[in-house]
Amino acid sequence: METQTQTQASGAKDFFINLGAIVALYTLVYNLISLLFTVINKAYPQITNGYDYMGSTSISWPVATLVIFFPIFILLMWLLEREYKANPEKQSSGIHKWLTYITLFIAGLTIAGDLITVLYYFIDGQELTTGFLLKVLVLLVIAVAVFAYYLSDVLGKLTAKSRNIYRVVALLIIIGSVVWGFSVLGSPRTQQLFKYDEQKVNDLQSMNSEIQNYFYDKKVLPQSLSEISNSNYYISSLIDKQNSKPYEYIKTNDTSYQLCAEFNKNSKEATTPNIYARPIGYPSWTHSVGHYCFTETVTPNTYTNPNLNNYPKPIQVQ
Repeated sequence: METQTQTQASGAKDFFINLGAIVALYTLVYNLISLLFTVINKAYPQITNGYDYMGSTSISWPVATLVIFFPIFILLMWLLEREYKANPEKQSSGIHKWLTYITLFIAGLTIAGDLITVLYYFIDGQELTTGFLLKVLVLLVIAVAVFAYYLSDVLGKLTAKSRNIYRVVALLIIIGSVVWGFSVLGSPRTQQLFKYDEQKVNDLQSMNSEIQNYFYDKKVLPQSLSEISNSNYYISSLIDKQNSKPYEYIKTNDTSYQLCAEFNKNSKEATTPNIYARPIGYPSWTHSVGHYCFTETVTPNTYTNPNLNNYPKPIQVQ
């Protein structure tokens, strides 16, 4: 009975260590690809089709994930290696074999899909841009490395020396990717400055929306922001949270005004350009570094408030 209990406990331990190692591997691979694709998207003009489905506007999440999960992955693989040295028969256990072959299958499909995509683009006459080719190379190198490692494991050719080589190479790739990411997208401090600027733009957008609402309700622009803040209008913030200074509102005439703030970076360098976009025909929220003012204009219209109702006036049936 005691032997059976020990066997069950050992089986459960093997299951969760193997599963944890595979989950950690997939997490590392996904975030490494996401990091590299984000850097490539920034370093080179992002193509409009093809390998533009991955990558985000920030490298913070993939970098944080890589930093935490890589030591976890190494620890779990070390535990497996130690267990297999003590009990070599466990390397042929069902859970290890299943997860290994599933990983080989996924890596193999990735390699084939990668090569098919390049060949398709070439035959179809589409432009093979630098960004596209770099993304193809990233997927190919990572998939081949994973495939080669687990194929060696299946064939019993993995030694302690070869495992250490794989670990060192993986560490160098991750460190190199993180360094490249910071060199292209900026240091954590740079990212923080962009976040401050994004918050300022969001505050000014909120302010602008309520000024427009005020105008279409009162038929006049407010003389100061205090008129809005003391009324039933919501503005996210009148104060710049970075320097604790109030935002500037300057009424230039009966239908025009300016909203001003101090910006840390030029918005053209930002990794989240969507917050600066506006519909066609409206000025964007792009800005330069330093003190910058956005000029806004309201159009007198007694029928509709553009912030509340953008539908045209219904046609009167005679």
